[in-house]
Amino acid sequence: MFRHNPSNPLMRAAALTGVFLVAVACAGPAATTRPATPAASSAPSTSSSAAPTTGGAATDAPATDAPTADPAASPTPTPFQAQPGAVTLVAYSTPREAYAELIPAFQGSDAGAGSTFEESYGGSGDQSRAVLAGLPADVVALALWPDVEKLVEPGIVADDWDENEYGGIIHDSVVVFDVRPGNPKNIQTWDDLIRDDVTVITPNPITSGGAQWNILAAYQAQIDAGKSEDEAIAYLEELAQHVLVWDPSARDALNTFLQAGQGDVLIGYENEAIFAQQSGQPLDYVVPDSTLLIENAIAPTTVGDAPDEAQAFVDFLYTPEAQTVYGNHGFRPILPDVLAQFDTFPTPTNLATVNDDLGGWAEARPKFFDPDEGIMAQIFSDLGIEN
Repeated sequence: MFRHNPSNPLMRAAALTGVFLVAVACAGPAATTRPATPAASSAPSTSSSAAPTTGGAATDAPATDAPTADPAASPTPTPFQAQPGAVTLVAYSTPREAYAELIPAFQGSDAGAGSTFEESYGGSGDQSRAVLAGLPADVVALALWPDVEKLVEPGIVADDWDENEYGGIIHDSVVVFDVRPGNPKNIQTWDDLIRDDVTVITPNPITSGGAQWNILAAYQAQIDAGKSEDEAIAYLEELAQHVLVWDPSARDALNTFLQAGQGDVLIGYENEAIFAQQSGQPLDYVVPDSTLLIENAIAPTTVGDAPDEAQAFVDFLYTPEAQTVYGNHGFRPILPDVLAQFDTFPTPTNLATVNDDLGGWAEARPKFFDPDEGIMAQIFSDLGIEN
């Protein structure tokens, strides 16, 4: 069991506080509280990213920073005239601060000399759908493998995008428990989340891809403990009854936990917890012995007007220099030698992956998160909530 507090050397304090509070303020709709039952969530935002501006400036989508489930309709992206020859980075919001360091570092390298960038940040699913609908992109950096993979069939991303030695993954994280300072409820394990005296915050997995990592981690922890599939599903149903608020996104859930002060524990990402601590927010976090590896994807597109610079930028992001920047921002570097330089990323006893333990996203996503027939939809139905 590993517990973090803000005294850790990686926890760089107040410098990012303002950025964090702005990100939270822009997160999305206010949380709906309904003790012991999932709140009916609104449909995921279908707004696309605002038009990127040139010269390295970046814009935010009005959507969440967590990936969202596929809606029935695709959004219409905000039209803009891409600067000819600029590398347009379309990314999910969480690593924005890392890219604020990485882009200038690339531009200062031989490979990136003279390059210019446009940036667009928003919810991973929203960004993927916007690119699908025509938002210009030279590089897509998204939270979920499926959000990149859906761009393959229309020819926006090459079908071999994930065939490098890292499977197209650029950095990792793990599912953790965010707790109040000092961990007053002594929350250490998944079993603690279903104690009578504990309330939980996690996003709605039907609308939030971020929550899908959480639910899969909870399920797989039961399997790792020797339980049957039926017992693991029964645990999910019991866990659902302890969820105080089902927010539409991961960043909304963080807002509910930190700003609204609701819940004893927030199930979330390690990198988000580190970012919150770096921003001076009052929380500790626990890495449970059994958890899930969160893998974040990147790919150059085939439709951008700066293909050489885009590929060079992606290649640069796999260098030790760039991976160290990711590590400093709370993401687990994908390069083992760089990861080993950080003492802030413990290896859990059981670290599951979607591919190795849950049949891959093509199997796990419909099984657990189909809005009509998935396991979580059935649990919500049993609790009297209509999606």
